[in-house]
Amino acid sequence: MGKTKLELVVGVFVLVGIISLGYLSIKLGKLEIIGGDLYEVNALFNSASGLKSGATIEIAGVEVGRVKSISLKDDRAVVRLAVQNGTALYTDTIASIKTRGIIGEKFLALSPGGGGDTLKPGDTIRDTESGLDLEELVSQYVHGKVN
Repeated sequence: MGKTKLELVVGVFVLVGIISLGYLSIKLGKLEIIGGDLYEVNALFNSASGLKSGATIEIAGVEVGRVKSISLKDDRAVVRLAVQNGTALYTDTIASIKTRGIIGEKFLALSPGGGGDTLKPGDTIRDTESGLDLEELVSQYVHGKVN
């Protein structure tokens, strides 16, 4: 009888450990299992070079969402953004691709504006600034084409 009770306690302990590990993996990996509390908008860029799906979206240095996908439409990059509900974006919002540090990862910075109507799910941000292409700048410098 004592051995069965010990095995049951160990089994429950292992089960709780596995559930805790799964929970931590989801939270630390910032995965959304059931959609989360997000809405989607699109942004059109001339170049989305270096930006990847899953990159953070920030307003004033605070993370407010993630890049969901990047696709091509009519020679422009369409970036689909998943933004937290409660984050008000307006029709004059500016989306900029930025880099952390000199050669760090790319992220999307939003300047939410304040005029005009609020963006609804599926709307498009038209004012965008593509990221700085460091390779192109170095190439221009090497070949003497810098102004």
